[in-house]
Amino acid sequence: MIDIDHFQAVDMRVGRVLGVDDFPEARVPAWKLTIDFGPEIGTKRSSAQISHYSREQLEDSLVVAVVNFPPRRIGPFSSEVLVLGALDEHKGVVLLRPDQDAEPGSRIA
Repeated sequence: MIDIDHFQAVDMRVGRVLGVDDFPEARVPAWKLTIDFGPEIGTKRSSAQISHYSREQLEDSLVVAVVNFPPRRIGPFSSEVLVLGALDEHKGVVLLRPDQDAEPGSRIA
C-alpha cells in the first residue's frame, strides 16, 4: 500500500504523439516516439513496446505518460518518459488514452 503523497509524486501527463520511428536495435519490437507535453514540459522521447499499433494509429494520437522518471537507456536510445498502458495477455500493451481530446501537458489526477 502507498499513501496519497506517494501517488501524487508520480507526474502523469497527456501527450500528443508527433513522431513514430522504427527501433530496429530494440530486443523486443518497439517504436521510438516523440511526444509533445505542452509548453511546461516540452517534447520528450520514449521507447514503447507497442508495435501492434501501426505508425498511422499512433501519429497525432493522445497518450498518457509518466514524465518525472529519470531517463532510461534502452540500447543506443534514451527513453525520457514512460508511456502507460494496460497489460493484455493477447494484445500486449493497450495504451491508456483520454476518451476526449485533452490538451498536451494536462495533468492526470
